[in-house]
Amino acid sequence: MRSEAAPQLGGLERFASAGKGRGLRARRRFAVGELLFSCPAYAAVLTVSERGSHCDGCFARKEGLSKCGRCKQAFYCNVECQKEDWPMHKLECASMCTFGQNWHPSETVRLTARILAKQKIHPERTQSEKLLAVKEFESHLDKLDNEKRELIQNDIAALHHFYSKHLDYPDNAALVVLFAQVNCNGFTIEDEELSHLGSAIFPDVALMNHSCCPNVIVTYKGTLAEVRAVREIEPGEEIFSSYIDLLYPTEDRNDRLRDSYFFSCDCRECVTKEKDKAKLEICKLNDPPSAETVKDMIKYARNVIEEFRRAKHYKYILCLTLTPLVELLEICELSLDKMGAVFEDSNVYMLHMMYQAMGVCLYVQDWEGALCYGQKIIRPYSKHYPSYSLNVASMWLKLGRLYMALKNRTAGVKALKRAIAIMEVAHGKDHPYISEIKKELEDH
Repeated sequence: MRSEAAPQLGGLERFASAGKGRGLRARRRFAVGELLFSCPAYAAVLTVSERGSHCDGCFARKEGLSKCGRCKQAFYCNVECQKEDWPMHKLECASMCTFGQNWHPSETVRLTARILAKQKIHPERTQSEKLLAVKEFESHLDKLDNEKRELIQNDIAALHHFYSKHLDYPDNAALVVLFAQVNCNGFTIEDEELSHLGSAIFPDVALMNHSCCPNVIVTYKGTLAEVRAVREIEPGEEIFSSYIDLLYPTEDRNDRLRDSYFFSCDCRECVTKEKDKAKLEICKLNDPPSAETVKDMIKYARNVIEEFRRAKHYKYILCLTLTPLVELLEICELSLDKMGAVFEDSNVYMLHMMYQAMGVCLYVQDWEGALCYGQKIIRPYSKHYPSYSLNVASMWLKLGRLYMALKNRTAGVKALKRAIAIMEVAHGKDHPYISEIKKELEDH
């Protein structure tokens, strides 16, 4: 029975989910593609690399943005966007002027600074907290290991260093809790190709529990989060989103969940592991590899993926020079050659490295190379991911734009229409991204 005091939002209500703590459930039926609810960001920060192409206030992508007259590093659609963002931007504006090129707080530090400012400016409950308040966020403080605690202390030091004149700080213990809450409850805002745009806090969206068989998907319209059904949802059914990339097999997914969110998933997919065999497909050879060989190759694949992530962070993100990019492509190609002796191309570890190689090709404008990788990726993606996956839509979109760039309009139109079909369910038919893609079709 529902408690009379249970907070409600439209056809939804907060409730105590067995074994999961707080949760969100439906009070009526929702059809596929239907908007369950939307949630404005409690606080959001545009990633530094997107400044100049997106508005720092509303995250809109457009040309001719106006820059902040003081720091000249923040850009806005118009005076209204700038005024609305000023209570948050002023935290950074003077510091950016003071530190110049030495101003480099992490995105987590920037977001946390805005949360502290928001809590002071607007101590009462906001429109983003109809079902769950920021102060109710889980921190999992008791589960943090020494490494995670040290990282939080580094963030606290950076917060004091870069924002010392502009914030009223709680004590260190309270800051540890807040950073732990942000780490567990923050969201990454991405564009239609899943490129990183920024980070944000959406309290009501954070109420949803995780499942590797989600019945909703979260997309973004600027700094507004929208939650839509990707399966039919019946009254009384719990609402589940996915916290992680669902490409990987059960063991990998749960490793990620335990490391980032401190729980293991018990959804149907994790219990049955029914997709794991296809995700870990082995080459069909007359003399098949032994179980030990397969186990060793999986271990190698996991290690090389982690090495690549580190290399990408230090060389691709920080340096962005041609030589490191060539080195990254070599890592991908060498690992693909080695794994290809045991794994089929549809194996998720092969797909991971193909996706990374495609990204490098796109960055250096090797359209043919990027297209070659994308063509190998798309069919297995469609098999491994759930219906209406943003990863699949993004890949169709990239393929469509590559085909168009290479003057293959027939294939380009087909791919773009496949992307639109998924996005109309995930994003809603009136989303600006869909209008932009349809315009691309008209222009070609």
